[in-house]
Amino acid sequence: MPLPFPPNLTLRVRLQSRRGFLQAAFASAAAATAGSVGAHNAAAGGARHEAAAILFFLAGGPSHIDMYDMKPDAGPELRGPFQPIATRVPGLDVCELMPRHREIADRLAVIRSVTHNLSVHDDATHWIQTGYPLLNARQRGQTHPSQGSAVARLRGARRPGMAPYICIPEDYRTHAGFYEGAAYLGPRYLALNAGGDPSLGNYRPPEFTLPAEVTLPRLDDRRRLLGALDRFAQQTEASSAYRDLSDVQRQAVELTIGSAVREAFDLARETEATRAAYGKHAYGQGALLARRLVEAGASFVVINLYEKDVDWWDDHYTIEKNLRKRLPRYDEALAALISDLTERGLLGQVLVGSFGEFGRAPRIDANAGRGHWPAAMSAVLAGAGVRGGQIVGATTSDGARPRDRELKPADLLASIYHALGIDPGRTLADFSQRPIPLLPEGEPIRELF
Repeated sequence: MPLPFPPNLTLRVRLQSRRGFLQAAFASAAAATAGSVGAHNAAAGGARHEAAAILFFLAGGPSHIDMYDMKPDAGPELRGPFQPIATRVPGLDVCELMPRHREIADRLAVIRSVTHNLSVHDDATHWIQTGYPLLNARQRGQTHPSQGSAVARLRGARRPGMAPYICIPEDYRTHAGFYEGAAYLGPRYLALNAGGDPSLGNYRPPEFTLPAEVTLPRLDDRRRLLGALDRFAQQTEASSAYRDLSDVQRQAVELTIGSAVREAFDLARETEATRAAYGKHAYGQGALLARRLVEAGASFVVINLYEKDVDWWDDHYTIEKNLRKRLPRYDEALAALISDLTERGLLGQVLVGSFGEFGRAPRIDANAGRGHWPAAMSAVLAGAGVRGGQIVGATTSDGARPRDRELKPADLLASIYHALGIDPGRTLADFSQRPIPLLPEGEPIRELF
């Protein structure tokens, strides 16, 4: 099956002739009755709004002890070099490098007691992204769909003409990011790549173009064509001929002809003040792009940055130096996103999450870093019905394991699905149409809702 929006490739609709397509398309649209258009609009107006999600996936394993679960009373080799700062939420101190968290603490639910036992990046990432543990994941390959692919399959996009699942800057096919894939759901539920780092001056978003036959001498004609196609895109749902196209064909047509997706990727439409508020770095501009994408109708957007010693959270060496670079950027981006969503009245409709595949070791080692530590990790959720201003669970005095309210990766994922209006106990059909549980265990974390 051809991909409806293949990663890193220009999306094209293969048509025998542009003129023939337009004639057929507009004829079909004109043939739709006013009654059918009215019925469609009535159905759309009465539909329950479904939430979207933006996930900061902190690939590599962020240090819970240096961010959301600080231990200031412990010895220096455990507590690390940073001091905690208080927020308006009792008991919720955060790292001094994240001062803007004080502005948004009342909207955050910080979960401190997520635990599992897989200490390899690939294995742990498979578990935290899919809900299914898997040993030797790199060799065996992904066995279950990521949360983004599952949402794409179960919910689709929130608006016609938009990709349901998008990764910023791209869906990595190697190392930890591999498990953002679709597994047995098939390639149509892979993420659409955002096309690179949106903070760079040479950033080019995905190209949504018409066939190569539209050459430079026909540029003026093409501009008129795009205007006509945008008008046609508003009528496609009413067209019986359009509805008769296969799902893949429909998605390709919608992504190519719709102006909404092109505009969503255009950060130049934001004011300079807004772009500056998010931060002129990969986290900040990635978060701003994610907000634009969910506004345009995407259902699940992952911000997964992978730049050695800056955005990759695998701090085996010089953790202090690395976090001094990384945490201010992350802090600025997360705070700006949640504040912006709040001001726009969207936080109730958008779930924001932040976590990695595991935490870091309690003690700083001889390399001035912290090792992998799956026994304890923190996760942050906000919006979409999540009760903010609270801490769920606690770890022991050294941050090594849960002290109370032990939670598993599947509990975290069940909470995300619940916030998005998806029953975490449902099943998905595999290639053979066998029902596969969305999650093998777990339930929504009751304190969150």
